[in-house]
Amino acid sequence: MTGKADKPMTYKDEVAVAAVNFHAAWGEKAANLARILAQAGEAADRGAQIVLFPELALTGYNHDKGSIAMQQRDAEPVPGPATDALAAHSRERGIWIVVGLPERDEATGTLYNSAVVTGPEGLVGCYRKIHPAGKESLWCAKGEAPLLFDTPWGPVGVGICLDTYRFPELVRYHAAQGARLYLNPTALPLVPDWEALYYTTLNARVLENSVFVASANLVGEDRDVSFPGGSMIIGPGTETPKPLVHAGPVEGEEAMVIATIDLADGARLRGWLPLTAPNRVTGVPDWRPAVYSRLLGDVLASPNWRNSR
Repeated sequence: MTGKADKPMTYKDEVAVAAVNFHAAWGEKAANLARILAQAGEAADRGAQIVLFPELALTGYNHDKGSIAMQQRDAEPVPGPATDALAAHSRERGIWIVVGLPERDEATGTLYNSAVVTGPEGLVGCYRKIHPAGKESLWCAKGEAPLLFDTPWGPVGVGICLDTYRFPELVRYHAAQGARLYLNPTALPLVPDWEALYYTTLNARVLENSVFVASANLVGEDRDVSFPGGSMIIGPGTETPKPLVHAGPVEGEEAMVIATIDLADGARLRGWLPLTAPNRVTGVPDWRPAVYSRLLGDVLASPNWRNSR
């Protein structure tokens, strides 16, 4: 499903969300899937209704010294064997599960860095990362469409890693379409000052959009790359603009963080209006998508943009 989710009559506000620091065994898809299913079951036992795993948790993240043989071998269609197992587990436990995996388009053979969503009724959708990072582009193509899926708590948006940290447009799109919760499966490595990129930008997305953000990162060794974890659940403050941490972050070890959050808190901000709410003085929203659309048209028409491609 892409675009805006169909809106039911009413939405629930309180939802229990789990985000998992997951150590993916590189290239061991079957073992990783078994552990994902077990941990999703544990999350359900602990009351979680939405369970988020990291980017490429199904296979591990890294390429092998420039070789993309693992990604080519282990990429799956959606639906496929892994998503069938996840969908069956979601139906059995009555939960939503979000897992990163390499996806193969059956029609074209093109590979994507994707996140699959399953729910109580089975397969919900699959998001293809719009902004692959660095050497991911050795093996995957760019996705073209957002994924916004409907739940009893309203539409929920999904973005993957760099989509969230460097391109705030995607989170804003989801918020403008009514999402109060944004999910960030990520594979942010342990590099110098990774905390500045990770924590600073996640807090910024909350401040900008009055949405809750759940982020799940890989942890441990992955070929020649290490991942720090840091999975967490944050949301808008109700007394000040400062975002509130509802669970986590946990760094350096496998862990699961769970929080029951009240999505209505985004609309209770004092002095900070939700994205599409009327300004208290003018009576119209401050956000101006028609203006930005014209500005983007100018960018696309400019020689600077044409010459950069």
